Amino acid sequence: MSRRWTARLALATGLAALVVLVLFGGLASLLLMAVGWAGLVLTAAGAWWMLTHTGWIRVLAGLLVVIAPLAVLLLYSAAGLLWVVLVSLALWALAVAAGSAALTEDAPGMPEHSAARAERPFVIMNPLSGGGKVGKFGLAERARALGAEVVLLDPDRRQDVAELARRAVEDGADLLGVAGGDGTQALVAAVAVEHDIPFMVISAGTRNHFAMDLGLDRQDPSRCLEALTDGVELRVDLGYIHEGGSEDRTTGSTRSGGRTGRVFVNSASFGVYAEVVQSPAYRDDKARTILEMLPALLTHDSGSRLSVRADALVLDGPQAVLVSNNPYQKGDSAGLGRRERLDSGELGVLGVEVSTAAEAAGLLLHGRQGRGLTVVTAREVVVDADVPAIPCGVDGEALVLSTPVRCRIASGALRVRVPRHRPGVPRTPAATDWRRVRRLALTMGRAAAGRTVQTRAEHPDKPERGGSGE
Repeated sequence: MSRRWTARLALATGLAALVVLVLFGGLASLLLMAVGWAGLVLTAAGAWWMLTHTGWIRVLAGLLVVIAPLAVLLLYSAAGLLWVVLVSLALWALAVAAGSAALTEDAPGMPEHSAARAERPFVIMNPLSGGGKVGKFGLAERARALGAEVVLLDPDRRQDVAELARRAVEDGADLLGVAGGDGTQALVAAVAVEHDIPFMVISAGTRNHFAMDLGLDRQDPSRCLEALTDGVELRVDLGYIHEGGSEDRTTGSTRSGGRTGRVFVNSASFGVYAEVVQSPAYRDDKARTILEMLPALLTHDSGSRLSVRADALVLDGPQAVLVSNNPYQKGDSAGLGRRERLDSGELGVLGVEVSTAAEAAGLLLHGRQGRGLTVVTAREVVVDADVPAIPCGVDGEALVLSTPVRCRIASGALRVRVPRHRPGVPRTPAATDWRRVRRLALTMGRAAAGRTVQTRAEHPDKPERGGSGE
């Protein structure tokens, strides 16, 4: 279906949703809408109170979260209009999906560069990563059959993967690869950048965010090894995080305690989440630890108070901050699904600052446009606090860093070797802008008609399609 007809479907189903509600609900439809919005607000407020309080207030808030939506459904059912609401919501959901699809355009892919076959590839594999994907897919055997030197990490002792990679380069390795989590990939990618050699990602981790955004096959990590025989290169950005230091303007790097910054391929998180995962109790009982720590963290009764500067923007006291290597897609409901590009040269910044139940409700109702959510891009982000060191999650690794913490992006720093043929990154779902949908539905046909009239005026002797030509 063409984009024009998809836009027309969006308008038609959106109108049908309103017609069904008004036609079968009558004047009561206005009351139904008000009751529905009130239910959402009460549910969001209850969720906020449940997260920020303990004891009997948390119990009552939990009951409100359950009772509010049930009460709304019971009122609809008692009025005999539950089916009207459900049909109207289904039509509206179809309208929003069609409108998003009509506005979605194919995102231009990252430029590919031809690549010569590596003569001495070196691959580090974590046999425990992703629940044992290395063994399940026979990755070590397949890589060795393709000429790679493979090192399997020992699960019983801690090994410095960056040092393993550096020694391999000293011994003549001309490509570094990793079958493991994003944190391990970041450490080895930093070594590849230091020596300007290609880096290969094998999607053997649990979530594989970096592999996903490179367009790699996450279902079958063995397909990533095709990069050794039929590969192309992508130039992608890397995020760097520096603690408690200032930039060396002569080299462009930052040294903190005598060390250059740490690489992140996905994101660095600060605030509530980073504080929770630092707790020793988190590993033993995640849910209980979160519920016990959240009230004090969300209300700033414990933990550090953050101050964030993203280029010219300043955030004072956000509860949570996520800095990502390239921004996440805006069409995703949470904004954290995937990145359509890894070469934009910008950091993505997401800050959450919610202090009341009303703001929590607004965040639920308005999503990324909610008052408590800040979504921007920046070249540099500085996170400071009222304490000398703060917890930070870097590509899933829990760290404690000296303040101020500085995040920057290195454009095109990493040469990534990927298979020539791979699933790729799906199209970006666009936010539904009804004015654009309406223009698309109504003006494209007129534009096409206008072009036809213009063509006939310029070529009066040209026969119409299907005509006799006489």
